[in-house]
Amino acid sequence: MTVEELVRWLEARVPVDERERESIDTFVRTAPGLVDPFSEHADPVHITASAILVSDAGDKVALHLHKRLNMWLQPGGHIEAGESPADGALREAVEEIGVPVRHQEPDGLLMHLDVHPGPKGHTHLDLRYLVRAPEVIPQPADGESTQVGWFGWAEAESMADAGLVGALRAAKALLGLG
Repeated sequence: MTVEELVRWLEARVPVDERERESIDTFVRTAPGLVDPFSEHADPVHITASAILVSDAGDKVALHLHKRLNMWLQPGGHIEAGESPADGALREAVEEIGVPVRHQEPDGLLMHLDVHPGPKGHTHLDLRYLVRAPEVIPQPADGESTQVGWFGWAEAESMADAGLVGALRAAKALLGLG
């Protein structure tokens, strides 16, 4: 997706909460002016991608304890050169959770946006995709957090920060779970 396509998608989106509404406003105002919006090196503000990873049965969400932030989060991070945001979300899920993942829809299902501070004084415009996987034992890649697990929806929401809670609620709504 181009930034222009993302802006059109976001302008048509009904946010799940006030935080997502503010994130959409920030994205629409900021992203079109970025020189290289998908590069973490071009500007301290950049687009990232993450995965709301739901079990095939739909009853669990995979999270990992972020090593630097010491918070339970969805897998996600920077988009690599030549990679689409949807592909970046899938790659991050494989690296950080270590299960066989796939998109909910063939080209990825963009389902949420959260703008939040990143490391080094950066700001992440984080695109969240709905991703599915069988509920198998996670095996994160070397160097990734080993504190990874599958959690029921209520438990995941109780562990999550406000930005992730909105994404979890959006995923549940998309799946007809709440």
